[in-house]
Amino acid sequence: MRDKHILLVEDNPDDEALTLRALKKNNILNEVVVTRDGAEALDYMFAQGIYAERDINDLPEVILLDLKLPKIDGLEVLERLRAHEHTRRTPIVILTTSVEESDVARSYESGANSYIQKPVDFDQFMEAVRQLGMYWLLLNRSAP
Repeated sequence: MRDKHILLVEDNPDDEALTLRALKKNNILNEVVVTRDGAEALDYMFAQGIYAERDINDLPEVILLDLKLPKIDGLEVLERLRAHEHTRRTPIVILTTSVEESDVARSYESGANSYIQKPVDFDQFMEAVRQLGMYWLLLNRSAP
């Protein structure tokens, strides 16, 4: 059985570092693959471009997806992943600073499993990541 890994799609280096630190501090030691724009995330998930040698069947346990991304925005990434049979059941958690109701609504309409606004406070962010890890990596049973 393959180790459960996480795909973090985040273009902000500070938010990336904070998320990785929060995962580590909460003893979530799963491998984290980081992609920094929507196009790279899709390449990773569909094993194309620089990820062409990757095993396409080795899907992440959960995708942490920012909305405001270069090249292809997070909502379009979400829609493309949900449109493809191979990736439509992969859990996708929107992890973003956006508080726009339209972003929340469109995320769920497009198939997001969860929508988490990044807390500005570090302690709140740590707790959010702890709960996220506990649920998606330990409690949740993935679709076959």
